[in-house]
Amino acid sequence: MQPVMTQSSLLDDFTTAAIKAVATVEIIDRSPAALGQAILRAVGDASRILYAPPHELPASLFATFTSDPRVRPDATPDEMIHTAAGVTEAFAAVASTGSVCVDVSYERTGMVSLLAPLQVAVVAEENIVPQPRDLFRADVLDGKGLSRDFCFVTGPSATADMGPLVRGVHGPHKLHIIVLR
Repeated sequence: MQPVMTQSSLLDDFTTAAIKAVATVEIIDRSPAALGQAILRAVGDASRILYAPPHELPASLFATFTSDPRVRPDATPDEMIHTAAGVTEAFAAVASTGSVCVDVSYERTGMVSLLAPLQVAVVAEENIVPQPRDLFRADVLDGKGLSRDFCFVTGPSATADMGPLVRGVHGPHKLHIIVLR
């Protein structure tokens, strides 16, 4: 018999695994003010911030953040390639790997999650699952993993194919995850 995972232990396991994967994790209360402050702390003094509106989380949750004049929900191609930070929703997270799951086919989420050197992913605590395979079950998260084109993002992009480890080769150099309680 497998041990029953509580949401609290899933969050602890997820946080530990994400940090081991060189991501940063911040756990906050679910409010527009708390989320806005957390995102703006994470992006620091970035002069432009890409933003992909959420698919699952209420857009109103991002209202404080989107009122910042640096936020670009409809960036031009030139703005997209010259932006320091991108903010997206992650529809799920995986406790065992510290990965977030980004729906790459929803609006501009895929581009925003890959283009900027810093990706900020926002995920709801109740959407943390124990293992990657759980996302491919119809009875987990209402089967969202079966109906989405998504990628697992585990820490910043990195490769060592041609020699020493290099970060940011095919995606962000840094990943900051905000978990909403």
